[in-house]
Amino acid sequence: MATSAIGPGFLTQTTVFTQQQTTAFSFVILLSILLDIGAQLNIWRVLTVTRYRAQDLANALMPGLGYFLTVLIVLGGLVFNIANIGGCGLGLQVLSGMDTTYGAILSCGIALFIFWLKEAGKAMDHFARWLGILMVLLTLYVAVSSHPPVVAALRQSVWPDMVDIRSIVTLVGGTVGGYISFSGAHRLLDAGFGGKEQIGYVNRSAVSGIVITGVMRSLLFLAALGVVTQGIQLDGGNPPASVFRIAAGEIGYRFFGVVMWSAAITSVVGAAYTSVSFMKTFHPFIATHEKWFITSFIIFSTIIVVGIGNPVQLLIMAGAINGLILPVALAVILIAATRKRLVNDYRHPLWMQIAGWLVVLIMGWMCVWTIQKWVMA
Repeated sequence: MATSAIGPGFLTQTTVFTQQQTTAFSFVILLSILLDIGAQLNIWRVLTVTRYRAQDLANALMPGLGYFLTVLIVLGGLVFNIANIGGCGLGLQVLSGMDTTYGAILSCGIALFIFWLKEAGKAMDHFARWLGILMVLLTLYVAVSSHPPVVAALRQSVWPDMVDIRSIVTLVGGTVGGYISFSGAHRLLDAGFGGKEQIGYVNRSAVSGIVITGVMRSLLFLAALGVVTQGIQLDGGNPPASVFRIAAGEIGYRFFGVVMWSAAITSVVGAAYTSVSFMKTFHPFIATHEKWFITSFIIFSTIIVVGIGNPVQLLIMAGAINGLILPVALAVILIAATRKRLVNDYRHPLWMQIAGWLVVLIMGWMCVWTIQKWVMA
């Protein structure tokens, strides 16, 4: 879940919003972490206790509801995948100067190669994991060396000068919106973790996944904040890469390109796989031809990227759109948690239900506000 969340969209959104809001963005980060925990704890706990996948639980709650939820998740996964392909293009642009369109097309071919050749996929997973660790260390170095105004950021985290609702929706959507939170719960079920006896482990896993993303986002925020508060203008074509170039030189810039591309390429395969996994339980034809559905999903995402262009805007929109899906999906889970025929003798804690419904109400209101702004724009 954490590696799915920390992708090209995560990097781009954090940097762009830091440039726009400076120290006030610390409040958005803190609030989004609290909303993330409230959403993910409920989703993971209910799904693992009932041993239902999200779409099956929704169908058991109300016939046809699982199909509706699947449509939302798959559409959100498609948007994520389009953004991930765009992130691949940005990563290759940093590495080689290649146009982002050609970088997206080349990355599509590489993603399909990784998917069809299992050993290549495993090698790429290990490669991305170690690069991710190095990225955290490099981001920590940049955060320290750029000398950000930490005290001002801490003050703004509880008493901000401004609050940007769209950025909250985007951050929450990019962390636990759409397929990401469900994929984590489904992975736990696949690994055999389920039932009331596993609640403690599931709770720790859910919170630790959010904490990891929160720490990384905070480091990246401080790194970008230290650069922008010096009055340095970031490159609008690839904001996070320019932070590393300014703070860590050409070597840091090239390294960031490798990290961004590897994070994006693995997310392309993961997003396609998880999105199709929501559909395959509905019809044997989909399950039988799963690989070809995933392949088509990746190719279609690439075609849209080539047609639309502007990968930076795509990466920001991906989180916002998936943020719109979260209130609906979480509400379905919370309602299912109150049905004895689905949860048997399990009783979902009252405080967790309250926290979950607060997330639904807050995110629902913010989503309505965001949609109104989009319509008016």
